Formats: sequence, structure tokens, C-alpha cells
Amino acid sequence: MQKEERRTAPRVKVNLPARWEGVLSRENATVTSLSQDGCFVLTAGLVQKRQLIWLEIAIPHAEPVSIWGEVVDQAYEIGFAVRFTSSSDEDEQRLTAYITEELKARAD
Repeated sequence: MQKEERRTAPRVKVNLPARWEGVLSRENATVTSLSQDGCFVLTAGLVQKRQLIWLEIAIPHAEPVSIWGEVVDQAYEIGFAVRFTSSSDEDEQRLTAYITEELKARAD
């Protein structure tokens, strides 16, 4: 049986330093997959599904993006997937610009 694809926004494979904070943890991490709607956070920190976290992603040549998200999936001792829930307009614009730039660069 084939798993249904739930992603609606284009995703880019990345290797971006990040920090995240949840109820019980404050950890450094790496974002390895990124879209306008969410990302995968590579980290040993523990989370629970549906937990809200704050995430700061270091975007090259720009201010870091700060965003709130909900944990939608986790891979024990590997990391977790986040669906973005809230950010400032400026952070959203920086994220969109970065993803658009990466998608364009990879299409060339």
C-alpha cells in the first residue's frame, strides 16, 4: 500500500543550523527538509506529537527565521517533523525568499 502524500508546498533538502525550544528542552539541531508549511528537525531532543515548539532557523545571508510549529511526527533519537503554525510577516517573507531561491538554483 502506498502512503498518501500530505505535503502541499514544495520542499527543499537543506542543511541549516537551528535551535528549538519546547516544554522540557532547549536544543541545537539541523533542519534537513524545508517548505513554507514545515520542516524536519534533526535532533536528539525529545518531543511529543502535537507539542508546540519555537524554532529558529539560520538562513544563509539573512537574519534567522523564528517560527512556531506543531510536532506532527517523530523519529525516536533522530528528530521530528514540524508543521508551522505562526510567524511574523518578516520571518515568513525571509523563509519564502530562501525557499524560492533554493528551488530556482536547483532547477538551473
